[in-house]
Amino acid sequence: MNFSFYIAKRYLFSKKSHNVINIISLIAVCSIMIATSAAVCTLSVFNGFQRLIFNTFGLFDPELKIIPAKGKVFDPTTDVFLRIRKLPEIAIISETLEDNVLIKYQERQVPIIIKGVSNNFNKLISIDNILFDGKFQLIDGIHSFAILGIGVAETLGVNAGFIFPLSFYALKRSNEVNYFSNATAAFNQQYAYISGVFMINQTEYDDNYAIVPINFARQLLDYQTEISALEIKLKNDANVLSVKKKIQNILQRDYFVKDRCEQQLTAFNMIYIEKWVTFLVLCFIVLIAAFNLSSSLAMFIVDKQKDIDTFRFLGAEDKLITRIFFLEGWLIAVFGCFIGIFLGVFVCLGQQYFGWLQLGNDSSAFVINAYPVRIKIVDLVLVFFTVLIISFLSILCSIKYGINIKERKVNFICP
Repeated sequence: MNFSFYIAKRYLFSKKSHNVINIISLIAVCSIMIATSAAVCTLSVFNGFQRLIFNTFGLFDPELKIIPAKGKVFDPTTDVFLRIRKLPEIAIISETLEDNVLIKYQERQVPIIIKGVSNNFNKLISIDNILFDGKFQLIDGIHSFAILGIGVAETLGVNAGFIFPLSFYALKRSNEVNYFSNATAAFNQQYAYISGVFMINQTEYDDNYAIVPINFARQLLDYQTEISALEIKLKNDANVLSVKKKIQNILQRDYFVKDRCEQQLTAFNMIYIEKWVTFLVLCFIVLIAAFNLSSSLAMFIVDKQKDIDTFRFLGAEDKLITRIFFLEGWLIAVFGCFIGIFLGVFVCLGQQYFGWLQLGNDSSAFVINAYPVRIKIVDLVLVFFTVLIISFLSILCSIKYGINIKERKVNFICP
């Protein structure tokens, strides 16, 4: 075993001559430990919220979505889309048509986004998991049906199974209409009954969307075969990124292929930015904890002046003595870092399985009751190396500039 490492290890676990130095060393270890565990817990909570958003929007968003690079709609019957439909990784592909319309029930009205969908839409997403009331039914052979977001239903004061239909209004795309002489002629009007109400706990969908048959949407919006998106569900063994790249190579630059994260880019970017800004703040906390480590190392060198003299009498050079105390500080940092990571993982697992920290007293006000957590190995590795690098720089700065072993004194120039 290396001599300097052996002595440093003995110093770490041996009793110091002054009890206050034991306390300072313990404070240094605890500072590194608490800062490390705080970083692990914080990053894991942000990972939990990221997964929560992904799973929540995943109830309504498809695994892959093809939209045009220019314009609102496109023709899905061209040869390039026939090639995509034949890809072996695709399980289900559904056509959708979205646009802004006005919906009215008796004296109440609200602007919404209708989403015209194919009959296989219930196979594309797990519609039963989001149905709050009613059932999934788009058409019965004669009548068209709509499934409303719960916020839209509350605004209109309706529910599934109401005997009176909803009125849908959309501006005609023809330029021949004179809006001033006959305003009602400027709108297309369609009727649909309410078959169900869905709830995703996301206001973007719950308060703004209504699902209707795609042919109903085409008649209302003056389209023939056009759609606004192709939504794709892959087979269980298919890799999303690989299939996305393959489809994008087929479509070239005329279309965008978006996965679930890209479909909700704003929400995921917000979580991502908040996560790493918070991590940057935690790095400053680790830096403050490293100051305690420097102070502990300085006091420890003062306490071991007799040992330093002994090493010199035995022929040890200042370089060897410096290495001993450098390794002493390094062991304190590593020891505190390992305990901190273990403690952080323990707290996160406890939160994950037992929900120790609740979001609030009113469980109905939140999608979940407790703070979500998700431990990622890459975050643990990042925290580990970040803490060790900051500690290394702090110890190096202390040994090189703040502690003069040769003259046996401490200059608090740099912590």
